Amino acid sequence: MPTLSVVSYQVFARKYRPKTFDDVLGQDHVVRTLRNAIAQKRLAHAYLFVGPRGTGKTSTARILAKALNCTDGPKADFDPDEDVCIEIAEGRSLDVLEIDGASNNGVEQVRDLRESVRFAPARGQFKIFYIDEVHMLSNAAFNALLKTLEEPPPHVKFIFATTEANKILPTILSRCQRFDLRPIPTETIAAHLLHIAKEENIALDETAAWAIAKGADGGMRDAQSMLDQLVSFCGDSINEANVLDVFGFTSREKVAALTQTLLARDNPAALSLIQKEAESGRELSQLLGELIGCLRALLVAKLDPSADGDGIPAALWNDLLKAAAEYPPDRILSAIDVFAETEGRMKWATNKRLHFELGVIKAIQSLGEVRITDVIKVLTRGADFIPAGPVATATPIAAPAPVPVAVAATPEPVAPVAIPEPEPEEPQPIAIAPQPEPVVATPRPSGGLSNFDSLIDAAPEYSEPPAPLEPPPWKTEKPAAEVAPPEPASLAAPIDDTFHSDPLIQAALIKFEGKVLS
Repeated sequence: MPTLSVVSYQVFARKYRPKTFDDVLGQDHVVRTLRNAIAQKRLAHAYLFVGPRGTGKTSTARILAKALNCTDGPKADFDPDEDVCIEIAEGRSLDVLEIDGASNNGVEQVRDLRESVRFAPARGQFKIFYIDEVHMLSNAAFNALLKTLEEPPPHVKFIFATTEANKILPTILSRCQRFDLRPIPTETIAAHLLHIAKEENIALDETAAWAIAKGADGGMRDAQSMLDQLVSFCGDSINEANVLDVFGFTSREKVAALTQTLLARDNPAALSLIQKEAESGRELSQLLGELIGCLRALLVAKLDPSADGDGIPAALWNDLLKAAAEYPPDRILSAIDVFAETEGRMKWATNKRLHFELGVIKAIQSLGEVRITDVIKVLTRGADFIPAGPVATATPIAAPAPVPVAVAATPEPVAPVAIPEPEPEEPQPIAIAPQPEPVVATPRPSGGLSNFDSLIDAAPEYSEPPAPLEPPPWKTEKPAAEVAPPEPASLAAPIDDTFHSDPLIQAALIKFEGKVLS
């Protein structure tokens, strides 16, 4: 009977897992701290590694365990091929226990751990407990672990890893040294993928490596898994088109074209491009994220001209810079805010294309709207053209004179003199020309019309016209050449001889037994 040969295939994520501190990529701050702690023998009893998926939390924990339990350790520069390190890497070491916090999150499991803490290590110097996804432990399990975690035996080390540090109790956090692992830069991931492709004799284009690294979003393990999948799909030759077809990513050229239509405020072209991408099966959320990243690169380039194009080809990047030259940074920032709100709505929406198109229309409107800051800039720019020098004093304009009741020619010309304007405080009921002897009404007899009599009693006696008042301080003196305004009718009207012969005046004199004093 024929026997089948066992084919053991190891995926790239496991085959190219870091083995030493030098192999850890993108986490220099963590590696340097651990190296110095080992060299100075300042080893803590508990470590906590926090970071997104695929950034090297488990790999760094295993490397630290190797450095602590290697031969003649602890030492940072150990041999990863010795049997002790190989056992730790394969998970067969009796002194390094890896526990899944998601499946061992109860109080009973923590009690078993506390029992095993008392036993000495079998081979190495330390007994190391590595708990992955430690935030999955219940509060009761955390509380059961507190005392052991604070004062463990000298031969025990704890290493925790989590993606959500906010779910860990503060009492646990305060007992650990925390290391935050950052997302790995896109350039680092792309360079490592090219290295793997070279080792595996795979023809991987640089544009394809960049597309994979961009889609991995800072996770090295995700990028290695994507490369493994592409090898199964394409074989030994991988280009950018293969990456876009398999994972539904959008090319940098399409992102640059969409950004170009956005800056040109061309609604039809932008909506047509989104329609084509949606019909070809592209992930619109990923396209929106790429668009936000491109706008962010333009914003940074406006503030820092030495900034690069975030992976966009040089020719396309120069065209985008020219198109964005007419927009101040606040306009691009407002467009980014619009797309950030759109991204939040698209996360839970069933019709992602609708929200994407609405976001594009709003962003184009925000780029073309006129703001108060633009008006201020225009006014400030126009003020620069005003000639400097003394401001010409405007000639004061005389106030309009009140309408005269009767205008008569003066007997002789009067020299132009600055005459203050009359105060229109108390209007005169009857315009009477000044006379040498005023008309004085005698006391009214009893009886008659009471209302009319009271008006007569309240009327003031006229003797001579009041003297002109001094001009107020805010009134400027009229120039001598200026023609004097005509006198009010009450002061300049001549004596009318027919006034006393009027029938109404004669009737009034008879009624009130008055007489004209000459």
